[in-house]
Amino acid sequence: MYVGALELDVLLGDVHSLKQKRSAVRPVVAELRRRFEVAVAEAGHRDLHRRALIGVSAVAADAAHVQDVLDACERLVAGRPELELLSARRRWLGPDDD
Repeated sequence: MYVGALELDVLLGDVHSLKQKRSAVRPVVAELRRRFEVAVAEAGHRDLHRRALIGVSAVAADAAHVQDVLDACERLVAGRPELELLSARRRWLGPDDD
């Protein structure tokens, strides 16, 4: 079993309140859930109205499949015009990890 986690630090465009932030982040989270078999949530920068940390995780028997899914999730977020992807960080857990 392989588990991959992806942290996406994004800068939001023309957002001036936490309410507007939620309106911008929710559709991205929903689209990631709908298009890919992943767990996803807003996981950080909750008190900043122009920044969001989106966490994505995937589990599979094959490490390459997890890699492909996380790559696709990163591309989807990077391609959103209303967001600027500042950084993407990955973490892995595999059968050799204790």
